[in-house]
Amino acid sequence: MSIWIFLFPGRRSKGNERYVAVGDEPFLQSYGDRFHPFVIGAAMNIQAALTKANLAGEVKVVVPCSFDTFVSESGRPSKGHFRTDLNKTMIELLTFLSKHHSPFFVTISPFISFQQNKNISLDFSLFKENARHHNDSHRTYKNSFDLSYDTLVSALSKIGFPEIDIVVACIGWPTDGAANATSSIAETFMKGLIDHLHSKTGTPLRPRNPPIETFIFSLLDEDHRSITSGNFERHWGVFTFDGQAKYHFNFGQGTKNLVNAQLVEYLAPKWCVVNNNKELSNASASALEACSTSDCTALSPGGSCSNISWPGNISYAFNSYYQQNDQRADSCDFGGLGLITTVDPSVDTCRFFVELQTSHSTSAHEAYIFLRIILLLACLFSCLLGFTW
Repeated sequence: MSIWIFLFPGRRSKGNERYVAVGDEPFLQSYGDRFHPFVIGAAMNIQAALTKANLAGEVKVVVPCSFDTFVSESGRPSKGHFRTDLNKTMIELLTFLSKHHSPFFVTISPFISFQQNKNISLDFSLFKENARHHNDSHRTYKNSFDLSYDTLVSALSKIGFPEIDIVVACIGWPTDGAANATSSIAETFMKGLIDHLHSKTGTPLRPRNPPIETFIFSLLDEDHRSITSGNFERHWGVFTFDGQAKYHFNFGQGTKNLVNAQLVEYLAPKWCVVNNNKELSNASASALEACSTSDCTALSPGGSCSNISWPGNISYAFNSYYQQNDQRADSCDFGGLGLITTVDPSVDTCRFFVELQTSHSTSAHEAYIFLRIILLLACLFSCLLGFTW
């Protein structure tokens, strides 16, 4: 059971509020019930430790809940409820949270809702004014965020906790790995989300009562993140893996736009591509093998590299493996099919990346400096991306 600590400034009542999160979405449906028996006990143990350390008034114990913990088969928020396999656990969790004045942490995912529900349009997901509204009795929903949020509010009310504070612990829009996962669409979503939160209008079931905090997911792309839910899972970052801003946006901070990471050190500008002078009948098999241990999600249908033709996609797979292995010469062999080049093979929006220098490829001192830069960026943007209303 993993433990996460949320640290950020700007809480309304104090200068510094902290959360200790038990697990990383332990109720995700794909996990089954393997973590259900342990979550509440773990939370109680941590609470006891905080009380003993006289920190219970400053640090709140929470359990991040995934987007699929609550459902509405009809799509109407008023019919929202927790999954039946979670009812008992949720009552225990919410009783614990209420007792200690802790909020309910939850993921809201308009992107996944859009992917899974044919009745939800892209415009509705992006807070567009011209989107077709969804009606639930006398309530009107103008965007997917409010629809999901009130589905949760209904679920909480049905088991006796209609007033508990809600923190949106995870929300974002991916930029690759699937159709409609692009930087431009993500920028539109982010602007719509922040404008909506800034308005403080709340939702039909909680008017003028928006979530007390909203955390943007995530800072950087994660090339080893599980892709069980889809190849887009590795592309939630506001920044690319090397700290470059994916779009122009200020996160509600006035004129303070995102700034690219500085002093980032890369390996030599070299790429691994397929050797067109060789017999390529087995090239696809080699590419599949390369992708089994490296990140090729940009080649997914709708991805940024989905339109490069064969054998360009083979080259992309070869290069991903080559860069992941710090440009070792033997990692561009592929039975003689690979060729190292200094000519950038990137095409249009398809970027053939060059790996960062790491402890495997540079001196210990340089690696230390690089790590400090990344940690500084992480601290800076964790402050920027944690919204308090």
